[in-house]
Amino acid sequence: MDIDPLNAVESAKADEKPQKNHWLNPAVAITVALLATFMGICKVKDDNIVQAMQQAQADKLDHWQFYQARNIREEVAKSTLVQLRLQAAAAPAKLVSAYQEQIAVYETLAKEQHQKKEELKAQAEKDQSTYDALNFKDDQFDLSDALIAIAISLLAVASLTQLPWLFVLSLVPSGFGVLMGLSGLIGWGIHPDSLIKLLS
Repeated sequence: MDIDPLNAVESAKADEKPQKNHWLNPAVAITVALLATFMGICKVKDDNIVQAMQQAQADKLDHWQFYQARNIREEVAKSTLVQLRLQAAAAPAKLVSAYQEQIAVYETLAKEQHQKKEELKAQAEKDQSTYDALNFKDDQFDLSDALIAIAISLLAVASLTQLPWLFVLSLVPSGFGVLMGLSGLIGWGIHPDSLIKLLS
């Protein structure tokens, strides 16, 4: 008995179930491509923000170290002033003018160190403010990455299981992920503090 290959192909086609959700796989593929592209754009911006945060942190530490050095110099100058004033009070009249000259020098030095110390303190506080503002944006991008990753995972499962409701469910974290990414890119003040604290 001869087997007709055309009959075998036609019987195999008859056994196949018609795919009800023929739109699901293309929709998943397009959604994943769009989310991955958006995630890549956000990643570039986030990396630049992280570099700026590292620089702000380094600047802050440098300014606080210089602040401490100026503080020590100021304290040494003040201590020297006390000693000079005590010595001037007990010194013979002919040496008082020499003591007064040195007292004036150390008074000027102490004032200069105090002024420079306060400038460094202001710079360090400004560096902290810069870091905090950048960290605000970094949190937005981190949350965007997490939400989009969850969405892509749901999309993969939706494609495998052919469940349309799972595709619709994946649009929820997708939407919030895109919203947080746009917030970081455009500078919107959306920042779910409780969720950020939970994840940090």
